Parts: sequence; structure tokens; C-alpha cells
Amino acid sequence: MFIRNEPFKVFLKHYPVTFLILAVDIAIYLMLLITGTWRIAPFFAYQFFQYTVGSNAAILQGAWWELITPVFLHVTFPHILFNAFSILIFAPALETMLGKWRFLTAFLGTGIASNVADLLLQSSGYSHYGASAAVFGLLGIYLYLIVFRGHLVSRPDRIIIIVMILVGMISSFADPNVDVLGHFSGFLSGFVLAPILFINAPTR
Repeated sequence: MFIRNEPFKVFLKHYPVTFLILAVDIAIYLMLLITGTWRIAPFFAYQFFQYTVGSNAAILQGAWWELITPVFLHVTFPHILFNAFSILIFAPALETMLGKWRFLTAFLGTGIASNVADLLLQSSGYSHYGASAAVFGLLGIYLYLIVFRGHLVSRPDRIIIIVMILVGMISSFADPNVDVLGHFSGFLSGFVLAPILFINAPTR
């Protein structure tokens, strides 16, 4: 379920939404790296970041798109590496089980739900970015499958999922800069949305 050894063309054909998410994440990171970190166009990088980061103050003033754009925004290499790798590992199987449109709804839905939770429960000056909440949302969906649709997940894969959930939850508290609320709300939203997503889903 989680081993990726397909040729690129096969991966692109079978998991187009996963590929698109990864491509957008990496493209935005590289753009900010070149324009900002390498100082090719620092003002552009700064303005782009300010326009796409999840700023509660900006959202309250009408920047509704910042409930979506933070899911695709990464600044540091470790951040994009961890999230891109997690998406590469955990997204394809769900895209296969749900179909591309339901999977896209799952990924964006859990990310947006997490951003809404931050808006409602964090201070107006709080800002956040990254795909981590959506990744935790995928893990929440997997937990639902383990609990309620165990026949879709093999025993070895269940162990991998449970270990990753535990490691992810514990590591969320290790870095003071991590959006712990975002991680937990993303995970919970995935678990809650899963029964709806799997109604008549083309699982195989």
C-alpha cells in the first residue's frame, strides 16, 4: 500500500491528484527559494508569502483564500521534504480507494478544516502555513479505515499507520513552532469526514 516503485508515467496516470499536489507544493517552495532565499526578487517573495500565509488577521478582514493557500506553502527545506515525502507515501492509496475528486476533497477539506480551527481558536495575530494538517487529515482517514473498514487495510499496513500516527502526534509537541492545534484538528477532521467520503466510494 505504501511502497512506491512505479515508473513516473505509471505514477502520473494512476495518481494524478497526488502528483498535482506535490508539483504545486514543490514549485511554490522552489519559487520562494529562488526569489527570496537567493534574493533574486526578495520583495516579490515577501509579498507572495504575505498573500498566501494563513493570517487570522487577514482572513478576518476578508482574505478568505488564506483558508486554502497555506496548504501549499512551505519555506524551509526540512518542511517541504517531510510533507512532500508524507504525501508521496500516504496519498496514492487513498486516491486509488476514493477516486481523484473525493481524494482532492479529502486533502483540501481537512486542510481547510484545520485552518478554520486555527481561525476560531487561535489569536487574531496568529499565522501558519504548510501541508502538515492535510497530511494528518489523511492519517485520520486511515484510522477510520482501520477501525471501521479493516478489510481495506492489511495488518502490516495497520501497524505502519498506527506507528506514524503516534510518532506524528508526539513529534508535534517537540517543536514550539509547530501548529499543534492544526495537526490535531486536521487529524480529527479526516476521521470525521471519512464516513462521508467512503459512501459508495469506488474502493478496490
